[in-house]
Amino acid sequence: MQKDSMLSMESAMTPAELVEGLYEDCLNKRQLDRLAEYLAAEFIGANGESGPEGFRRTIERIVSAFPDLRFEIEDLFAADEKVCLRWRFQAAQLGPLAGVAPSGKTVVQEGIAIYHAAGGKLSRAWLQVDRLGVLQQIGAVTL
Repeated sequence: MQKDSMLSMESAMTPAELVEGLYEDCLNKRQLDRLAEYLAAEFIGANGESGPEGFRRTIERIVSAFPDLRFEIEDLFAADEKVCLRWRFQAAQLGPLAGVAPSGKTVVQEGIAIYHAAGGKLSRAWLQVDRLGVLQQIGAVTL
């Protein structure tokens, strides 16, 4: 076996490590130029995003609305090629969100995401969040 292939085998991340790295390096530290290290070129995001660049656009929109956004991973577990995590963030809406002007209000959101890994990268994501709750917290929707 060649030395290069041995190094790549030793440095290959588990699916759980890929998800942890995605959230810590790319999302929390805003190192969006590193998305291709974690996401496959054919990645399909929870909102239909395609590839690392599609996911990047989604993250940029969220961060422009919540510049102090930081995900806290509360639970993470993996089975084979799938990883499930439960996360939480608390951040102030300082930029527009879904056509709603900045409110300055702090919101709390929790979510559950499932990722599928294939070929050493994340290839698919599913997400459950309370978007209506966020709109209520910023005063955009009242019930």
